[in-house]
Amino acid sequence: MSQIAPRILVADDQKDILEALRLLLKGEGYEVDTATSPRGVLSALDKRDFDALLIDMNYTRDTTSGAEGLDLLARLQTIDAPPPVVVMTAWASIDGAVEAMLRGARDFIEKPWDNRRLLATLRTQVELGRALRRSQQLERENRALRKEGFPELIAESPAMQPVLKLMERIGPSDANVLLLGEHGTGKEVVARWLHAASGRAERPLVTVNLGAIPDGLFESELFGHVKGAFTDAKVDRLGRFQLAEGGTLFLDEIANLPLPQQAKLLRVLETGEFERVGSSKTQRVNVRIVSATNADIHAETTAGRFRQDLLFRLNTVEIRLPPLRDRREDIPLFASHFGRRYAARYRKAITGFAPDAMQALLGHPWPGNVRELDHTVERAVLMAEQSLVRARDLGLGAGADGVTPLDQMSLEDVERVLIQKALARAGGNVSDAAKALGLSRSALYRRLKHYGL
Repeated sequence: MSQIAPRILVADDQKDILEALRLLLKGEGYEVDTATSPRGVLSALDKRDFDALLIDMNYTRDTTSGAEGLDLLARLQTIDAPPPVVVMTAWASIDGAVEAMLRGARDFIEKPWDNRRLLATLRTQVELGRALRRSQQLERENRALRKEGFPELIAESPAMQPVLKLMERIGPSDANVLLLGEHGTGKEVVARWLHAASGRAERPLVTVNLGAIPDGLFESELFGHVKGAFTDAKVDRLGRFQLAEGGTLFLDEIANLPLPQQAKLLRVLETGEFERVGSSKTQRVNVRIVSATNADIHAETTAGRFRQDLLFRLNTVEIRLPPLRDRREDIPLFASHFGRRYAARYRKAITGFAPDAMQALLGHPWPGNVRELDHTVERAVLMAEQSLVRARDLGLGAGADGVTPLDQMSLEDVERVLIQKALARAGGNVSDAAKALGLSRSALYRRLKHYGL
């Protein structure tokens, strides 16, 4: 739960029930207000905000039909951004539950209630309600990192606040930065933000995916070559270092660089000098290095697979990006952002996400992080038949054991799952995962990009 204690409004016409619920919820860290009638509920909502409502379906006017509760639900839906509502009644029925959900209730509790189910239901609805409200505030102007000309950073979760503060401190400097985090956590977006925040913003930002460069082309790609240096060198070519002169060079997947190439990179970082392939003329370069990896680079260094002296040059400042599963508060914000983008791209009249879709998004583990969420929302926008994206549009459904059977998957989905499993077994090491799958490293990178992993 958030650091701020959730506030719950409980409504029932029986004072002993109100007291029992107040004691139960207070013991779980909730702040509790009570009301004894529908009018009392509406009056309380006029005075303050609540994270969720737990309301009885029957009051003194009519003790069995649930009509008062249904009328209250209908009135609650006329309020701007109403909190999630959980209804309860001693006269439970399937028809009553269906009608309550149609009127806007998020869940249904029977009296006498089971404490564990009631608390679990409220926890879920408080999280969902807060997430939906954050989504509606996506465009608010108090985001410190939303500046003109900067890449958009969606980062309101508590897990991202230390990251944002560190970025703000080091962005204007020339310090080399090492970005750590799983595939799809947004390392390239952070690299672009750091470049935009620096005094080099008017100069180029050049990106190199080191994991996708064949071993024999490393020097040519980074340092350039002269005409005739090798068979296919038909013309002179500038390398990435020269292209980034005065600006920032983003070296992605740095941990996948073989040791011989690490030595060549180290020399440039230490001296600022290099020679193009086929030339003896020394070139000087002035660039800021931002590098990134999803691997445990410190473990790679301990194992002797990554040079410690190179690591020292790269990580003047180290930023670790949390996975999406640790920043659930940002999921609705990302979903809304991607939803608007793809609705415009595909000319779909999508206005948002239905509660069942948002709940599915919040409950998914997101092994592919933000990149996977982006891919999922794009597919959902294409599949949606209504103005709101529904859970069925997301394609996140699973069987009873939580896993979709292979025979119910498309060929692409099967390949995607196998790649995820190979990466998990390899501890995120792309080279090892590629070997296990019988692919070249560059071929696996192409698939990672294709599947949004």
